[in-house]
Amino acid sequence: MLPGFLARAVDLLLGREGRSLHLKAAGGATAVLGVVMLLGSWAVVAAEDGAKGANLTSYPKALWWSVETATTVGYGDFYPVTPWGRVVGAVVMVVGITTYGMVTAALATWFVGREQKRRHRLAHDTAKALHERFDRLEELVSGKREPR
Repeated sequence: MLPGFLARAVDLLLGREGRSLHLKAAGGATAVLGVVMLLGSWAVVAAEDGAKGANLTSYPKALWWSVETATTVGYGDFYPVTPWGRVVGAVVMVVGITTYGMVTAALATWFVGREQKRRHRLAHDTAKALHERFDRLEELVSGKREPR
């Protein structure tokens, strides 16, 4: 059940032919972030297992920690105490920061693209109206047309 769900989710994020490259990249980064958070949660529990002062002792706690870490919230309620746990934390941080940066850039590009299309349409319509006016003026000046 879960692998089919994941395959559909990845297909939804990456599989649209009409999507622009920046949206595909943001979707791919989001999928990678999900995998990194799931695997990072497991890895940090394994790295912290039996360590003195460890507070990431269960998968649900570690999953909450990975969400906090990826989003750079870092409440400080859970944190790794072992070197390997901190390496996992660094990976989750870097992937999270990168992903949110890519998603933000994709959204900004989408908004800017919409505005550019709107301005292009406006400029095209204005140019078309001006050409029609100049054509009418030329016909009036050449005497081919009577004034309205």
